[in-house]
Amino acid sequence: MLKASLLNLALVSSGLVMAQTSPGQSTQPPVALRPDIQVEHYMKVVPEAVRLIRNPVTGAVYYTTFTGEVYQIVESPGQAPTSQKVFSAEDHGITRLQGAAFLKNTLFLAGNISVNNNKGTKGRMVRYDMQTTGKPEMTEVFNTVEYGTNKTTFDHGWNALEISPNQKYVYVNTGARTDHGEVQDNGGVYPNARDNALTARIFRFPVKAKNLLLTNDEAKLKADGYIYAEGIRNAYDMAFDADGKLFAVSNSGDYDHPEDMFWVRQGRHYGFPWIMGGIENPQQDPNWQPNPDNDPFMSKFAHAWLMRYFRNDPEFPKKPQGVSFTPSVQNLGPDANEYRDRATGKVMDGDSTGVTVGTFNAHSSPLGLLFDTHNELGSDLQGDGFVIRYAGGGKNGANNPNPLRKQGKDLLHLHMLYDKATDNYKVKTTRIVNGFTSPSDALQIGNTVYVIEYGGKAGGDIWKITLPANDKLARRKDKKQKV
Repeated sequence: MLKASLLNLALVSSGLVMAQTSPGQSTQPPVALRPDIQVEHYMKVVPEAVRLIRNPVTGAVYYTTFTGEVYQIVESPGQAPTSQKVFSAEDHGITRLQGAAFLKNTLFLAGNISVNNNKGTKGRMVRYDMQTTGKPEMTEVFNTVEYGTNKTTFDHGWNALEISPNQKYVYVNTGARTDHGEVQDNGGVYPNARDNALTARIFRFPVKAKNLLLTNDEAKLKADGYIYAEGIRNAYDMAFDADGKLFAVSNSGDYDHPEDMFWVRQGRHYGFPWIMGGIENPQQDPNWQPNPDNDPFMSKFAHAWLMRYFRNDPEFPKKPQGVSFTPSVQNLGPDANEYRDRATGKVMDGDSTGVTVGTFNAHSSPLGLLFDTHNELGSDLQGDGFVIRYAGGGKNGANNPNPLRKQGKDLLHLHMLYDKATDNYKVKTTRIVNGFTSPSDALQIGNTVYVIEYGGKAGGDIWKITLPANDKLARRKDKKQKV
């Protein structure tokens, strides 16, 4: 869970393009890993930035924070961009804001509110008509009934939002309230509570829906057509490709499961809590006795081990009968495809072994998924996907003793390949920018990708990544504008 001026550029002898520092910049700049990419510091942002979105009608860009604020980015000639607050949690009532998306001039926001003296929670979505004069009009899309939150970092809440290409539906992810399906009862206030019908799923609602009350009743939610897919631990970001296929990137837990990317299809089950990253969850074995001394997939420093969330659990739910789990997209490398071998426990590189990974290396936290749906990019990037890794790497990445964490905090290029034999996708994954500080979201405008950093209490930065452009498309646009 996340709590997460043009510059001169120099081409260094190694062939990497590095951004120069700028006034107000808080960290060392990221580094481009190919010479046709430029990295520039765009602006400083307030603390705990989560989403970066754009109004497609006005072109205005906004970002949101975990604590509920919505800011518009204001550009003035000759001056650095600034943040102008538009909404706060007091306006929309969402005190843990993690989802935001535009449909034309309508802004959708989603997240959670605290109840029962912060021991419980409710999911909530609202929308604003940003075209109205004066104060924008708010409509409640849904609220959920109360269910238990917990004292861990694993209560992921309602987060990612995505609008369907036909503009009829809004999709929203609700993450698991557990690390791996264990009991999280918040000190006994919610006895025997694991995940429920309102968690670990992707929902879909008509964009005109309003005043819905979602109950913890799986049969009713399915009958109403709201549950779109299930068995996904935490799809913190989703995106449609140019063909209208929905993809999602999900975070796995404290065990060394790979991090999933799914082709999300209606009615499918993707395996959580029984399978993550293509690996069985050992806690479902009634005889399992967890011990990091003899289980290389479990770190003795893992929060779930220190708090004894990994434990013998003979009451763990059984797999649903008659349900086939849809596997994740398989990563062909050359990057983010390190994995822990199930037989030996050693960390291996898929480039050397020829083994595919489902999908990214463990503990990388993939976010900011996007696709070049309008073919605005040139070179080998045209029409492809991109994702950022929130975790791993960083200043101490090269010295990290865990090979699964040596690289991260980067921008990955995703070249998707449909595999007819499995009716699923494979992906070639390549690092193209490295060195962000906890990046939380990405936004493409033309041949530019903007990456925003969570920033913690000190605030983060937005970086402007200029990628090769589709020159033919650019010339057509220029000709159209002149006419």
